[in-house]
Amino acid sequence: MTVPSLVIRLVVLGALLWLAVIDVRTRRLPTSIVLSIGALFFVDALIAGMSLDDVISHLLLAVVVFLACAVLFVARMLGGGDAKLASVIFLWVGFGLSLATLTLISVIGTVVSLVSLATRNMNPSQRFVPLRALAMFSAARGVPYGVALAFGGGLVIVLPALLHLISTR
Repeated sequence: MTVPSLVIRLVVLGALLWLAVIDVRTRRLPTSIVLSIGALFFVDALIAGMSLDDVISHLLLAVVVFLACAVLFVARMLGGGDAKLASVIFLWVGFGLSLATLTLISVIGTVVSLVSLATRNMNPSQRFVPLRALAMFSAARGVPYGVALAFGGGLVIVLPALLHLISTR
């Protein structure tokens, strides 16, 4: 991996963290940011010299994830923004890291869900700022699963590039 590739991945991580904040606040994931993260995959693939076969396999995985998430969306188990974001994250990670990504997102998602359930009766107009921030996770407005997708996906997108750069120096 090259330094420009790492920079792109750090930009993606920043965008994912911003999406997590937006999701906690509004329970929405703006499509424009999600699509920008997806477009950066193709820029990174070009910079990294990824073969066309590899790009197609990443796209195939993203489509499969999107279809699975669409079923969850229809069953009202997942939001539409979460479905799009999951697809884009798996576009980035590909088949090789898909199981690690799924596991990490699931573990973080469990923590987010538990926090959301624990805070479901909290008053969002708390005077104490940390409690007000915690109340924003309340499951009364839905679980902000974009947080788990952003953190888990972001780690899997950035860490391999960072570790590769460190190990070659």
